[in-house]
Amino acid sequence: MSSTTSKLRSVRKIMPRPSSHWVGDGFKVYPVFANAAFTEELSPLLMFDYAEPKKFPARVGAPLGVGQHPHRGFETVTVAFQGEVEHHDSTGKSGTIKAGDVQWMTAGRGIIHQEYHSKEFTKAGGTFEMCQLWVNLPK
Repeated sequence: MSSTTSKLRSVRKIMPRPSSHWVGDGFKVYPVFANAAFTEELSPLLMFDYAEPKKFPARVGAPLGVGQHPHRGFETVTVAFQGEVEHHDSTGKSGTIKAGDVQWMTAGRGIIHQEYHSKEFTKAGGTFEMCQLWVNLPK
């Protein structure tokens, strides 16, 4: 690393691990930015949720997840590490985010979407792990 191209920076703060909460019934997440989320300090990043590895048993019936909800003015970047997430939105787009996949959704003026465990993951069960970052769009 060349001293002419990089600058050492000091650590401003170390944030303790926050408490987890459920998003819908399929995503137990830790809000990594915790109280700093949605602040100028982190801009343009808004929020970062991490769903640590969690075992879900095989099941019959509706997949677990979160129903239709709106987003506007930011992008969501979803990374699946283990398990699968299905996505459907108001533009007619849908797909399955599998382990190792990244989905980048731009909400712009607004979008309604839902996300949940894939049908295959629901039937088979398994370990689920993912993260999601929200990135603010310029005005």
